[in-house]
Order: sequence, then C-alpha cells, then structure tokens
Amino acid sequence: MVLWLVAGLALLVALLAAASARRVGRKLETLNQSYWELRYEFTRLRSQVARIDPGEPEEEAAPPQSTAAVTFVPLSSMKKKNG
Repeated sequence: MVLWLVAGLALLVALLAAASARRVGRKLETLNQSYWELRYEFTRLRSQVARIDPGEPEEEAAPPQSTAAVTFVPLSSMKKKNG
C-alpha cells in the first residue's frame, strides 16, 4: 500500500515538473521572439536615423576596429631549416 502511495506521489510530482517545464519553455520562446523583434526594430530605426541625419559619422555606429595590422606570412617562410 505504501509503495502505491509513493509511486502515485512521484507521478504527481513528475507531472507538475513537466507542466512547469513546459510553461517555462513557452516563456523562453516568447522572450526569444521579443528579443529578435527588438533587434530588428532597432536596426530599422538606426538605418532611418542614418538616412535622416547623414552628417552623423558612421564610426560611432560601427564596432571599433582593431588597430593592429594583420600581415600575410607565407608558409614557406615558416619551414624549419635543416642544420
């Protein structure tokens, strides 16, 4: 009798956990959708502002570029010398 009670209680807890996980999953999906809509709207508005006020420098909106120069190094120069 006690085993059936424990099994029933475990089943109830499992069902409650599944319902809670499903609810949290729906909230997460809604938040994710809202995030991407906000990103899209921000980009659209930023492009509209850039068209309205072209005197604004583009460097402020762009991410900062690295100041280190990247040069090409041929693989033949990296070969180990015999000797």
